[in-house]
Amino acid sequence: MSLDMLVEMSRRYGADEDYVLAGGGNTSFKTDSVMHVKGSGTALSTILAEQFVAMDLARLRDMITHEYPDGLSDDEKEAKSLASMMASRLPGEEQKRPSVEAILHAIFPHKFVLHVHPALINGLTCGKDGEARCRELFGDKVIWVDLTQPGLGLAKTCAALFSKYEADFGKPPQIIILKNHGIFVAADSVDEIDTLMEYVVSTLKKAVSDVPDFSDTPFDRKKACAIAPALRMLNSSAGKAVAVFFTNKTAATFSRDEESMRPLLRPFTPDHIVYYGDEPLFIGDMNSGTLTSDIKNAFAAYVERKGYKPRIVAVKGLGFFALGGDLKEAERARLLFLDAIKIATYSKSFGGFSPLPEEFIEFILGWEVERYRSRAISSGPSSGRLAGKIAVVTGGAQGFGKGIAEAMVREGAFVALADLNFEGAKDTAGELCGKFGAGNATPVRADVSDENSVCAMVEDVILTYGGLDIFVSNAGVLVAGGLSELSKDSFDLVTKVNYTGYFLCAKYASEVMKIQRCIAPDYMMDIVEINSKSGLEGSNKNFAYAGSKFGGIGLTQSFALELAPFGIKVNAICPGNLLDGPLWSDPDRGLFRQYLDSGKVPGAKTIADVRHFYESKVPLGRGCETEDVARAILYVAEQQYETGQAIPVTGGQVMLS
Repeated sequence: MSLDMLVEMSRRYGADEDYVLAGGGNTSFKTDSVMHVKGSGTALSTILAEQFVAMDLARLRDMITHEYPDGLSDDEKEAKSLASMMASRLPGEEQKRPSVEAILHAIFPHKFVLHVHPALINGLTCGKDGEARCRELFGDKVIWVDLTQPGLGLAKTCAALFSKYEADFGKPPQIIILKNHGIFVAADSVDEIDTLMEYVVSTLKKAVSDVPDFSDTPFDRKKACAIAPALRMLNSSAGKAVAVFFTNKTAATFSRDEESMRPLLRPFTPDHIVYYGDEPLFIGDMNSGTLTSDIKNAFAAYVERKGYKPRIVAVKGLGFFALGGDLKEAERARLLFLDAIKIATYSKSFGGFSPLPEEFIEFILGWEVERYRSRAISSGPSSGRLAGKIAVVTGGAQGFGKGIAEAMVREGAFVALADLNFEGAKDTAGELCGKFGAGNATPVRADVSDENSVCAMVEDVILTYGGLDIFVSNAGVLVAGGLSELSKDSFDLVTKVNYTGYFLCAKYASEVMKIQRCIAPDYMMDIVEINSKSGLEGSNKNFAYAGSKFGGIGLTQSFALELAPFGIKVNAICPGNLLDGPLWSDPDRGLFRQYLDSGKVPGAKTIADVRHFYESKVPLGRGCETEDVARAILYVAEQQYETGQAIPVTGGQVMLS
């Protein structure tokens, strides 16, 4: 029962970003002889009972008084203490790795322990006057712990402080606040843990005068969209990277200039080092004419100086970019850097900012335990034939576009679902994220026939993922009718969406791709038009659609010639009839209904007659399916030596001559 209460408490605090970010924080529960502590690399927000590590409480407490032989280095002592902690796991728990703070959890006599790193509390712990203000605000209710290397050293320091506190006040402490680290709260019930946390938080809220404002603020979208693709490719010339732009009202005050950035140039807590590194890259004044080369030079200078790539890049007067090998890694870096912005803001009320000292940063960078945690929370490279690719599918909210988008996400791509039906795009993105993981799909509002909308769509994708590798121009309309009955308005609609829309999408997608190619001269990208067999042969009483698709192939060939020097392949996929899709089968507006009503199929009396007529035209005896087209898109994206082609996917109904 108490383990269930531990799970409930852990998940509740873990799901609250005011208390826990990414995989941070840990909790525990004790019986007389056993302590259950969070396993390293697990997230509190989703933790299960079996993810806690059962440990011998007495053996953990014995470590506090154990003395190591003289002559051992600090690294050797740390290795031995880590081995002793691992040896404290109960039989059957050997495959789990306990939190490094397990020893500290053990010295609390209370049943429940909660350890979190709220930005509000760390505004105090990372303030120059933090210790004095802590005593002023909390008196003897709280123990302040000076900066101490984590692990056994921290546990021994706390044990000595606990003994003194108990001697002075006749009871064990329940709250400890650690400089540049966070807070531990201990009690014999979860309700009391909540009461103590509320006491600390409410007290600090009354003490702060400067509160972060993370509401939206205007920024130069075009500049951000010119920088993100360059940073993405600098992080990985193979495109296995994401660059997420972010800013807000408070963040903007830090990115104004290098002096304003000073509070954020060094990390505040060990978690910051694990998730976004020890130092952001700050890029100052840049010339609009040499923007890409200026970014490239600044990035290279950072790598030369540090020996590794930055995870956070600040650009003067613009905002911040979080870089990662995938979206999860970039998002963690973003969240923890925003946490640092909060801490820097809160610390103004406690004497100003006080980051970790250099020697402590070096210790954390080289500490085996934190290297393990960093590996444990890394999501690793995605798998699939499109692993790490950033793609757009227009008309992706439903039907054929939805099927293409799902196939691409399944193969490892991050896919933006661009659609005039934005609510539908949101629903589809939610469905795909639920199936394949958060962030793998995102909705974008788009009217492909409107230039401003297309420009905004591409910018939204860049600001979300950082670049663009595959653009699938799928959005289209079909209005059937012969010369005598089709109106000019209907003709213009088909032309505007199918022909002009493709031009606008290729225009703005290619600009992003050119930036990526400038940074990575061997990188190849794709623009794919979903055309039709009606682009390969005329279509009776369907001239508006066929004409727009014939024109699309002309655009494809012309774009291919123009964009080849930039590593952008441009091809058209020409599906046969998607008889099971809504374009054909919608009972009121589908092509079966339109063709029956217009008399396009001689002698047809029913929709079934129309379907049979079109199936009989296909040598392979069936309509085209979404998976057939998805396979063609995969081929187009994977091959490196084909551009300007119109590839039929028609079951043999239309063959190239």
